[in-house]
Amino acid sequence: MYHSDTEILFPMRVAPGLRDLRGRNWQRLVERAIETPDGSPEQLAFGLVLIRLAGCLTCHPDSYRALRGCTACATHVVRRHRGQDEDLAELYQRAMADIEVFLTERETTPAAVDEPSLGEAGMP
Repeated sequence: MYHSDTEILFPMRVAPGLRDLRGRNWQRLVERAIETPDGSPEQLAFGLVLIRLAGCLTCHPDSYRALRGCTACATHVVRRHRGQDEDLAELYQRAMADIEVFLTERETTPAAVDEPSLGEAGMP
C-alpha cells in the first residue's frame, strides 16, 4: 500500500520538521536550507544529504521506509545518525561541492539539439 507522504526522493517540505532533532549546528543547517529559494544549491545539497543518509535511491513502494512515509523515515535517519552535528555539516559541505560541480558542468556542456540537421531530415 502506498503512503501519501511517500515521494521518490527526499521532499524539502519535510525539512522544517527536522530542525529540532539535533543540536544548534544542525538547526542552523536546516534553517539555511529552508530559508533559501526552492531549487537553490543550498536546498539541493541539503536534500542530497538526506537522500544519501536515508537511502532514497533504494527505496521502493513496497519497502518498509516507503510504507512509513518520507517524514517518518527522515526523522528516524536524523535522530539515529551516530555522528555529531559537525559530521552532518561535513556531509552537507561535500554535497554542496557535488552540486556545484554538477551545475558548473551543466553550464559548460552544450545543450543537445533536438532538431535533426538538414541532412538527417532528408532535405538536400
